[in-house]
Order: sequence, then structure tokens, then C-alpha cells
Amino acid sequence: MEKQVFMTQEGYNKIEEELEELKSVKRKEISDRIKQALEFGDISENSEYDQAKSDQAQLEERIIKLEGMLRDSAIIEEESLSTTEVSIGSTVKLKAENTGETMEIMIVGSAEADPFENKISNESPMGNAILGLKRNQVAIVPAPGGDIKYKILKISK
Repeated sequence: MEKQVFMTQEGYNKIEEELEELKSVKRKEISDRIKQALEFGDISENSEYDQAKSDQAQLEERIIKLEGMLRDSAIIEEESLSTTEVSIGSTVKLKAENTGETMEIMIVGSAEADPFENKISNESPMGNAILGLKRNQVAIVPAPGGDIKYKILKISK
């Protein structure tokens, strides 16, 4: 059995859009590149053909991965989220106890994690450390330079 992939509805929609783009546009582009490369003749020394076939294999691998993610997805319903306990889908305001710096992150499944958008995976050290905690509790997050303590200031949907 495959591992469930937790994601928000927004994340699910993004994966669906990417999959549709790969199947309808990118497949055709690569198919056209292969056709064009075959017109050059001998494929034994045809680098354009080799590259197009390699790109095709990577594309098909990505399509299979995305289809699997959608098939095994568990969508986090916003209305079922609690504001008293951190769960996947929660937006959490934290304060680093060592620096006093505050940050706001959203806990998401690994499929839609993006640290640049403050979307942190539930499987990451930070996500794992704060899951299940309540407001005013302190999470201890393992880090290469030593553990960091974060106080949970607010939990929202």
C-alpha cells in the first residue's frame, strides 16, 4: 500500500494542473522533437534523438509520480481544522525563544512543501516537532547547530 499524501485542496489543484500540462502539451512537444530528430537519419549517433528520448523518459516518470500522488492523496478539509491544536493544514505563528524572532508557517504534506512560501512539511523536523501541540506550548526542533525552542503563539486555519 502506498503512503497517503496529505495536501490542501489548493495543492491538489496545482498537481492536477501540472499533470494536465505534462500530458497535453509537454508530451506533444517531446513527440515532435523525436519525430524531427528521426528525420536526421541514423539514430546511432544522433544526440538530438538521444536527448529527446531521455526527456521523454523523465516526463513519463514525472507523470507516473503525479498520478500516484493524486491517487493516494488525502485532502485536508479546512472546515475540519482545529484552532486549538496544530495539525496538517494549520497556520501557526511561532516565536523562537533564543532570538525572539516570530514567524508564521503553514503545515502541509510533503507534496506541497515550499519553505520559500513558508509551507513546511509535516515530515520535516519543524513540522514534526509542532504537530499536536497547543497554543503556548514549546516545540523543540532539532537543528544542526543544536536544538531550537519555538513557542506556539497562535494556531489558525
